[in-house]
Amino acid sequence: MIGYVPSTLVNIFGSYNLLLLHAVARTLDELSQEAKDVVEQAQNTEEALYALASCYHDFAKKYPYRWQLIFEHNMNGDALPEWQSQRIDGMTGMLEHLLSVYRPEKSSTDVIKASRVLWAGVHGITLLSVDDKFFASEPVDGNELIKDLISNYLKSW
Repeated sequence: MIGYVPSTLVNIFGSYNLLLLHAVARTLDELSQEAKDVVEQAQNTEEALYALASCYHDFAKKYPYRWQLIFEHNMNGDALPEWQSQRIDGMTGMLEHLLSVYRPEKSSTDVIKASRVLWAGVHGITLLSVDDKFFASEPVDGNELIKDLISNYLKSW
C-alpha cells in the first residue's frame, strides 16, 4: 500500500502527458550526466565520439523501458516545454560540439548533418540491440557495430 491513488500523481503534474514527460526528463538527465562523464574521460575527440555512442547504447541496454519511453512518448499535439527542449538540445549539442572539434574546418550545416547521420545510425543499432532484432545466428555486439559505423563515417567525412 502506497497511501495515495495513482490519479494524485496526475493531479500533481497537471496531466498524464506531463507526468510521463517528467519521467523522460529524469532519464535524459541521467543519460546526459553519464555521457558528460565518459566524454570528459576520453583522451581525444575521436575517443570521445566512440565513448558517447557507447554510453548511449549501454544506457539503453541497462534501462530499456526508460530509454524507449524517451522516443515513444509524445505530447499529443501539445507543445514541448522549453525545459525539455533544452535537455534534447544538450544531448545533440554534445555530439555537434565533438564533431566541430574533430573537424573544425567543417561548416555548422555540415556538422549538424553529420551529427544527425551518426545519431540516427547509433540509435538504429541501439534499438535493434535493445530489442534483440539483429536476426543473426550468432550474438551481435551493438557496440562493435557502432564503432564500425563511426570509424567508417569519420573516414569519409
